[in-house]
Amino acid sequence: MPNVLAARFQQSFDADTRSRFFRGMDFRSPAGDPGWFGPGSAVWYVHSHTPAVILGLVAASYIEGLDPSISWMGYDHSRLVERRDGVPTGAIDEEGGKVRLGHSVAFFIGTAYGSTRTAENLARTVRAMHHTVKGVRPDGLPYDADSPEWLRWNYATVVWGLATAHERYHRAPLADIDRYYGEFVRVGEALGGTDLPATKQDTLDCLESYLPKLAMTPIKAFATGPNLRGNGRKAWEPGSEFLDWAVRDMLPGWAQKLALYQRPNPVRLRLRRAALRAVVNGADSPLREFDEARARVAAGVTAPVTSTRPGTPDPARTRAEVEAAL
Repeated sequence: MPNVLAARFQQSFDADTRSRFFRGMDFRSPAGDPGWFGPGSAVWYVHSHTPAVILGLVAASYIEGLDPSISWMGYDHSRLVERRDGVPTGAIDEEGGKVRLGHSVAFFIGTAYGSTRTAENLARTVRAMHHTVKGVRPDGLPYDADSPEWLRWNYATVVWGLATAHERYHRAPLADIDRYYGEFVRVGEALGGTDLPATKQDTLDCLESYLPKLAMTPIKAFATGPNLRGNGRKAWEPGSEFLDWAVRDMLPGWAQKLALYQRPNPVRLRLRRAALRAVVNGADSPLREFDEARARVAAGVTAPVTSTRPGTPDPARTRAEVEAAL
């Protein structure tokens, strides 16, 4: 019996994400190139479950935005914010949100399954974008996306989101999730991160250590919890009340308090989680890029890269130049 939900998800993924954001990526060659991870890796296993990856990225974006500097970076520089004549209006740009999510999904699929050259190109592009994100918050504090402290926070939120969505909603999660945390460090190092957490507990400790610096800014508060009621978004769409609940339900306890999360009664909680698990797994089907990567190394693998850290400084590029290369 055909899986209608999975077929619809793949059609939507192909139209909205693959056709728009996977340009220039190579998953088929060169033969034997394992990329950054290769067959048998925890990253290959986790990222092959695309719906859970997307859920994890939405969760990562939520907890990341609890850092006021991140909120203002997004407000000042991101496509997420609607602008009129270049001035932010405070509203969310729906198309901008889709573009940001599309680029994120493409990056984490490309660095997982792409050739070594593809992964390096993606990391170089993201670093170039980070180099352009600098400014000053309304309270006078500067922000800089190249700050080692910010890079560590950003990395911890992403690996936490992807791993937590996998653990909670994958039909057969990894028995040893620390394998994933340990491997994924390569992605953070490629983006310039240093002193990155490499286990689940270290990541949770890292996130909580930032608590004194975190806050629920107006930008964050206006786009979460009861403020989303009646906005017309379908349950599975970013910005919907249900998806907002789902990601806040995944947060560590201290972050749930900051986000004013109120846990439903036990029966409703089980029903909601079961419903989301059914949708996430029902929409899953083999990822084309995963199959292409497996075919690429079917006859054996060449030596993997020894390090993903940037070897030389990146050339200076304007934001317009970076965006033109996407």
